[in-house]
Amino acid sequence: MSLPLVLLHALPLDSSMWDGTAAALRARGRQVLTPDLCGFGSAPLPHGSPSLDLVADALARELDRQGAGEVALAGCSMGGYVAMAFLRRHPDRVRALALLAARSTADGAEAAAGRLRFAEAVLDDSARPGLVTATTPSLLGATTRARRPDLPARVTDLALAARPRSVAWAQRAIAARTDSTAALRAMEVPAVVVIGAEDGLVSLDEACATAGALRHGRLAVLPGVGHLAPLEAPEATAEILADLLAQARTTAAGAAVRAGAEAAAC
Repeated sequence: MSLPLVLLHALPLDSSMWDGTAAALRARGRQVLTPDLCGFGSAPLPHGSPSLDLVADALARELDRQGAGEVALAGCSMGGYVAMAFLRRHPDRVRALALLAARSTADGAEAAAGRLRFAEAVLDDSARPGLVTATTPSLLGATTRARRPDLPARVTDLALAARPRSVAWAQRAIAARTDSTAALRAMEVPAVVVIGAEDGLVSLDEACATAGALRHGRLAVLPGVGHLAPLEAPEATAEILADLLAQARTTAAGAAVRAGAEAAAC
């Protein structure tokens, strides 16, 4: 059976942001899972203080329910932070990793404070529509906004449909996340860091630093793309992930051959 690829969505969207990429991968015969993360789509919020560890453990239970043991993980933005939390808590289940528009480091004090202010503001029913409408288009690159004028409206609609309490909870969880650099350095599986050349939230330098922490990783830069590569460039994103799965398959085959040779030597 092929290695399942689990696609984790960004904040404040849901799993539908992966529809184009998932369809392209399934057309190639890949097994793809697109779960909603805690509080989004059909997934309930967990009990307890906001923490990505709770989201990662809920994901592990959902994968258990679907019969998916070892997986390849691909997470965009918040999904990337959940993927790193999953890696820290369930390292033996991760056979390949893709981080899109996500940095390995924790938020600094200023960035964390900004997330907490947003979390408070999004709970204000009178302020929320204007806040979402004003900030959501910045998730897309300038090229995308010019060439696909329908997409900012779609992203804004998805953001407005998200439950305010879930958005606030997720922002607080992301603000509280820990540095994952050490976990990435300990990885022995194929990995890729994907960054849009027009990403206004995660810089190329940050993406390079994240890729540099990976022993078996590489950096992929998508021209004309902002923070949401799966929506802005679904085919190119699918190509990168298909390559990652091929690497994982080759790595697994090589490990099996080595294990067989060692057994024969005994």
